[in-house]
Amino acid sequence: MLAPPKPAIPAPSGRVGSIAGVTPATEADDARMTVLVYSDDVDTRTRVKMAIGRRPAPDVPRVEWLECATAAAVISALDKGGIDLAILDGEATPVGGMGIARQVKDEIFQSPPIVVLTGRVADNWLANWSRAEAAVAHPLDPIVLARTVADLLRRRRAELTTS
Repeated sequence: MLAPPKPAIPAPSGRVGSIAGVTPATEADDARMTVLVYSDDVDTRTRVKMAIGRRPAPDVPRVEWLECATAAAVISALDKGGIDLAILDGEATPVGGMGIARQVKDEIFQSPPIVVLTGRVADNWLANWSRAEAAVAHPLDPIVLARTVADLLRRRRAELTTS
């Protein structure tokens, strides 16, 4: 004789998978944040997207990706607006992400925050020169990259809600 099925245990309202002190974004949230990722190497773009995923942290909205393989595409997308964060590969050729970051900070009013991917930790001084808000060195550590992106998206969301 089969045992009767166990009743389903209701999930606590709004606290599923929560981390202490963090209010998770819910599936009902329609909020999305657009992240531009630039590299001439499709594998680098894929690694970035895989490291960050669809949502880099429970309290951050889902990410919509915009991939760019050329500097012209990056500038065009940023000129149009609607980008919440840009991740630029400093090792891209023929135009590196650090040069693009510097140009964006000089030319685009209220540009989104920028993460520059550097070839090595010793190149972080170049990221400072580019005026990027953050730098992450190759090889990419998914935890460091996701944490960096989540922090910058939180700040960007706060800026947009207060302005």
